[in-house]
Amino acid sequence: MDFLTLSKKRYAVRAYLDQALSDEQMSSLLQAAQNAPTAHNNQPQVIYVAQSPEGLAIIDQATRGRFNAPVVFVVCYDRRLSWKRKDGAESGPWDASIIATHLMLEATDLGLGSIWIGMFKPEVLCEKLNLSEDIIPLALIPVGHIDPKSVPFEYHDQRRPLSETVKFI
Repeated sequence: MDFLTLSKKRYAVRAYLDQALSDEQMSSLLQAAQNAPTAHNNQPQVIYVAQSPEGLAIIDQATRGRFNAPVVFVVCYDRRLSWKRKDGAESGPWDASIIATHLMLEATDLGLGSIWIGMFKPEVLCEKLNLSEDIIPLALIPVGHIDPKSVPFEYHDQRRPLSETVKFI
């Protein structure tokens, strides 16, 4: 599938079947995350894969947004490893965002669904996963087989015109 078709096909899936991912699917998802570019190739990502009942219970304590997904990727970055710009800005959030996007696009390419969850309690993850103060959780990415009752959000296909979002200089 070409990239534009893939990017249009992806949507925020809010209902998953109770079906585990195969080892091959998990491997492909993690390889896509590993292939994501990061600033200066510092690779500050730390990805926790919640798939056991105990791991998923932690996710359920941190968010109501798992939607029955059998796997949730907790995408974090390590501040000690992220590249720092001269003005002090760090690349960790950007790098982790690219990694999360790679995970979601690979899920779509595999015929799976995903959703970016930004509404979660980071303090729960920090406590339950015993994260150091340098490991920052950025996003939760539930992934799984799409329940047939799942449909894209009603405004999913609505986009502002490029003339409003792109400025040539």
